[in-house]
Amino acid sequence: MTLDLRPLTPDYAVAPQIAPEDMAAVKAAGYVMVIDNRPDGEISPDLQADIMAVAAREAGLAFAINPVTPGQFTPDLVARQRAAIEAAGGPVLAYCASGNRSTILWELVHAGQLPVDEMLATAARAGYDHQPVRPLIEAFARR
Repeated sequence: MTLDLRPLTPDYAVAPQIAPEDMAAVKAAGYVMVIDNRPDGEISPDLQADIMAVAAREAGLAFAINPVTPGQFTPDLVARQRAAIEAAGGPVLAYCASGNRSTILWELVHAGQLPVDEMLATAARAGYDHQPVRPLIEAFARR
């Protein structure tokens, strides 16, 4: 598995699924926390959250679990992502299957704080077309 870090900002990057052996490289890249946005039911036992958490701690990284079922972006889920980012105290890497859900969570955390067009352009530079997500971002911005 090749580590595919996609920085959205200097303090937040996303990645497709990572492996336990990637944690040292994540730490070396300057990240202090890893957020797992992938439900265990989607992945093999060797990539489950408990195993990833141990690998992160062994590499000196904080680890948070905030699983997202595709299309299920709730206010509580966004609040948990925001809390994890704020608690990190430094750069965060969030991952899921492709990095898409982790990117949408970043957009929703910043809805109403950053211009939607700017966030969509950032997502596009990372390889994600989030024009279809615009209505969701705008709805969160109104909260």
